[in-house]
Amino acid sequence: MRSVEELVEGVLRSDKRAVARAISMIEDDVPEAAELLNALEPHTGSAYVIGVTGATGSGKSTLIHKLARAYRLKGHKVGVVAIDPTSPFTGGAFLGDRIRMQDLTLDEGIFIRSMATREGLGGISHAAEGAVKVLDAAGFDTVLVETVGAGQLDVGIAGLAHTVLLVMAPGLGDEIQAIKAGLMEIADIFVVNKADKPEADRTVADLLSVLEMENYGPSDWRPPIVKTVALTGEGIEELVRRIEEHREFMRSRGLRFSEKKVRAMLVEALRRAILSDVLPMITMSAKFDGAVKMIMSGKLAVSSGADLLLAPLKKFLRGSHEEA
Repeated sequence: MRSVEELVEGVLRSDKRAVARAISMIEDDVPEAAELLNALEPHTGSAYVIGVTGATGSGKSTLIHKLARAYRLKGHKVGVVAIDPTSPFTGGAFLGDRIRMQDLTLDEGIFIRSMATREGLGGISHAAEGAVKVLDAAGFDTVLVETVGAGQLDVGIAGLAHTVLLVMAPGLGDEIQAIKAGLMEIADIFVVNKADKPEADRTVADLLSVLEMENYGPSDWRPPIVKTVALTGEGIEELVRRIEEHREFMRSRGLRFSEKKVRAMLVEALRRAILSDVLPMITMSAKFDGAVKMIMSGKLAVSSGADLLLAPLKKFLRGSHEEA
């Protein structure tokens, strides 16, 4: 195995084999991964990261294919991190949905890596951030990150990408799903793909009605809606223009994230913390076992049992709020 020093040198030279090996080390979480990332950290911060999320079947892979081509025509080196629900070595989404992206690998200015979500929540692999850093250090100007499309949980991309695209396709039930989902809070641009379908205008109208209910101030970024047909490339030029507009908007204000996005990310972080820390403590308590027995015997409703178990936590939080 190449030493960390050799890998760092290879990554900084934009050697694709070194980049691939470095990402594999991070994904496998080998002991040297932390040393590698620490060594690359001073060389990061130049890449612009674009997150692409949305339901399966909305055409995210095809859209990324066209975006990668568009940014190459602008002279950018483009990295693609495609987050798969299963290991890329076992087939599945990588060989099925993403086969059309493989012609991009013939371009020396494009690097594509498919990664499994493994235990990652929020549609993002734990190693995705590390992969982006490697591509950043390797000199890729634009990095496209595609998520698995995990619905409401798919907000992890918000903390990784500078600009988040929410892709929807007419006729997939996305209109209702998206209106309910937390994804609405983290999207910087809405993309209605497959806009040649007759239901496309209905999808746009549904999005507009939702946006009309949001309270945007005069200095806030109002997410635009872009219609595309990724298979033909229609709308891609406008989408790139909108991405650049958002980039300039945030840069001019010295911001990385909008307030709405930060609030959505904090809610997701709290949800994860509760699931990983608070919930296990509650379920391992004697009170939990007692509630289970009472519910089994019909003496307590499930909702009442949950309220009873959460009462101490709510009391503590109310006390902290009053002190503040």
